[in-house]
Amino acid sequence: METETATPWLTDAEQCAWRTYLDVNRMLTYQLEKDLQPFGLTINDYEILVNLSESAERRLRMSDLAAATLQSKSRLSHQITRMENAGLVRRENCESDRRGLYAVLTDHGMDTMRKVAPHHVESVRKHFIDQLSPEALGDLHTSLKPVAEQLRGRRGKP
Repeated sequence: METETATPWLTDAEQCAWRTYLDVNRMLTYQLEKDLQPFGLTINDYEILVNLSESAERRLRMSDLAAATLQSKSRLSHQITRMENAGLVRRENCESDRRGLYAVLTDHGMDTMRKVAPHHVESVRKHFIDQLSPEALGDLHTSLKPVAEQLRGRRGKP
């Protein structure tokens, strides 16, 4: 007969840290999204623009872009369609794999990225970076790095 192990409930301090993290994550994402609205972008649009602008030839295979942005291929496909209609990206066939597609950042998409990036960085700075001391930022990075590495490892990434 198997015995169940009791779930180790969160201590008050753990519960406080966890809920504060969740609150900050939700509110910061909401604020950053709100600050992108005047440019007609969502936070997901911006993340796609960043990934494409930082990739070789401003292009990524759709499957790699889905993995980089933690989106399903179906959801990403819908988002890319919307971004294509806005002239920010285009799809191109992959010569080496007839089933594969690339998402490619257009010149308009790159111009949009250049225009929006300073405003986004200003928002990140105002609502996050400037709220913490350099020491607290270092501590936060040190504290969250093992969590990120563990989650990245679960996704099969190095």
